Amino acid sequence: MTLTELKYIIMLAKEQHFGRAADACHVSQPTLSVAIKKLESELGTAIFERSKNSVYVTPVGHKIIAQAQNVLDQARVIKELAAAGKNQLNSPIKIGAIYTIAPYLFPHMIPFLHQSSPDMSLVIEENLTENLRPKLRDGTLDAIVIALPFTEPDVVTQPIYEEEFVVLMPKNHPWNELDHIKTSQLSTDNLLILGKGHCFSDQIREACPILSEGEYSETQTIVNGSSLETIRYMVSSGLGVTVLPKSATNNIDPNLLTVRPFATPAPKRTVALAWRASFPRPKAIDALNLAIRNAHDKFFI
Repeated sequence: MTLTELKYIIMLAKEQHFGRAADACHVSQPTLSVAIKKLESELGTAIFERSKNSVYVTPVGHKIIAQAQNVLDQARVIKELAAAGKNQLNSPIKIGAIYTIAPYLFPHMIPFLHQSSPDMSLVIEENLTENLRPKLRDGTLDAIVIALPFTEPDVVTQPIYEEEFVVLMPKNHPWNELDHIKTSQLSTDNLLILGKGHCFSDQIREACPILSEGEYSETQTIVNGSSLETIRYMVSSGLGVTVLPKSATNNIDPNLLTVRPFATPAPKRTVALAWRASFPRPKAIDALNLAIRNAHDKFFI
């Protein structure tokens, strides 16, 4: 029994397809198949039930795969402990962030991190919260930057800063005459928001209950964009208005766009850093935390 074989059965259970599992493990399908059969023979039990078009985990297979994941987690901890014996700030750290944070935070955060920890480079991934969560748990990522609420077993989540939402509109929009925008006004114009899976859209609806209730005017439509930058382009063209985190309003073209704050109480989100409780490089986490705080204090307030 090897760690590689355990990795193979975990991936096959996830993909339920030999070809996709082999691709995910970067091996040929025959290699993966032979290794799994060898493990089943060694254990004297079937981990998978195979049919012509499908692969299913057997009842005992579920228990074996759960234990295999525990073994791989512990093996990763051993490697991390060994790395921690070296300089904690002298090796790369793998960090993920949601799409509505990464492109606005990292350009400002990285210079601060480079000043405090010049030998700690970043491996960065942008993704949805639902995709970052398992990658943090399985060690693909060391830490993630997300918006609360966020809970996960054996994961430490530390709030870092709060960020208000603002309204972005075309330069010639009638709301430009206002100093503040009421959340109820969002139901009276075309509203552009991110599509399904983005927690920021859920936060907008939570902050503006009238949107969740579907109480729109007869002429209003809600347009789902693929990214905040794409939405900004659509607002620039005059398609409608949008709600953005304040950090996403830097470097807008004042000839095309205007930003207005919400009336008190303004909707906002809490940005947090999350990492595994077992992660053995606390100084690296502290360095990330400080760099994020410094970036927020200098550029986002």
